[in-house]
Amino acid sequence: MAQERKGAVTFKGNPLTLVGPEIKPGTKAPDFQLLAQDLSTQNLSSSKGKVRILSVVPSLDTPICDLQTRRFNEEAAKLPGEVEIITVSVDLPFAQKRYCGAAGIEKVKVLSDHREVSFGTAYGVLVKELRLLARSIFIVDKTDTVRHVEYVMEIASHPNYEAALEAAKKAVK
Repeated sequence: MAQERKGAVTFKGNPLTLVGPEIKPGTKAPDFQLLAQDLSTQNLSSSKGKVRILSVVPSLDTPICDLQTRRFNEEAAKLPGEVEIITVSVDLPFAQKRYCGAAGIEKVKVLSDHREVSFGTAYGVLVKELRLLARSIFIVDKTDTVRHVEYVMEIASHPNYEAALEAAKKAVK
């Protein structure tokens, strides 16, 4: 049974339980199985050799998740080519495809953890009470080492974009 971290995050001030370990910088990035919009399977090695910004959101159809995804889509053009931005949510791949088309998301890879929530449990972001993922950011370097982690304490708040982008730039060097 996966580890549970009660009160690890809140939603509108109400404490929630995260399922899975708390990932720390310097550790090996856990593998995962995610679905692309064409229903192909993606995992950590699908982007091997790149620095990954893993931008985790509860649902693309909510205002902050939308803004977070749009922000990283804009920032992608300013980052070196060896940086890949991946947004992860439990939204169905079909809903993700619709969202990306409507929002003009073209520079961020948007993947679904709907089927197995393997990403959520591996990275400790599965919200037990909601079966959604907690807002978080992970920077994984080219050697699959986690370089930066932010679990956003209040799910309805924005992450620290600047810290994540700076960590990704440092990981390229």
